[in-house]
Amino acid sequence: MQARIQRALLAVAALVLSAGIAGAAAGPNVTAPRTDTAIAKQVRHEVLTYPHYWIWDQIDFRVSNGSVVLNGAVTEPYKKSDLGHIVQKIPGVTSVTNQLRVLPLSPMDNQLRLEVARAIYRDTTLSRYAIQAIPPIHIIVDRGHVTLEGVVNNNFEKQVAGMRAAGAGLSFGPIINHLRVEHPTSKNG
Repeated sequence: MQARIQRALLAVAALVLSAGIAGAAAGPNVTAPRTDTAIAKQVRHEVLTYPHYWIWDQIDFRVSNGSVVLNGAVTEPYKKSDLGHIVQKIPGVTSVTNQLRVLPLSPMDNQLRLEVARAIYRDTTLSRYAIQAIPPIHIIVDRGHVTLEGVVNNNFEKQVAGMRAAGAGLSFGPIINHLRVEHPTSKNG
């Protein structure tokens, strides 16, 4: 009886070992170099699912031959560091150049961010964007200067966002409106 149990255990061990060898042989294919398009898709996913990415940050990137360049602005130093490390771990990424700019830590800038966000997202034309997981209009404030980044549906919404941001009244200069328009020729556009 004990001999039968030992033979069964040996058989199971042999199966596990052979499965492990087969898995190890398949391992390099799993992490094989990927296309820039696949890497870009994964970088975008990682940025959008990063738990500290919000409307006060703006992150762009380029991928070329597996090299990723991160651009944009974040509100905290740890975000720059985190995102660089996260992107470096993506299969197929050969290098990361982290050019994310850390915005000054300023209570006045934080107050301006809130006022501009309220002005934009409380407007009936734009309020539907506020319910998205990551609203598409990003508000970058740097020493009292406001830049709008992101995307809206049409030219009318872009104009409304710019007017609402300017109406918040606390900016140290004109609002820079870099919002991209998805459907420039749509109704109201």
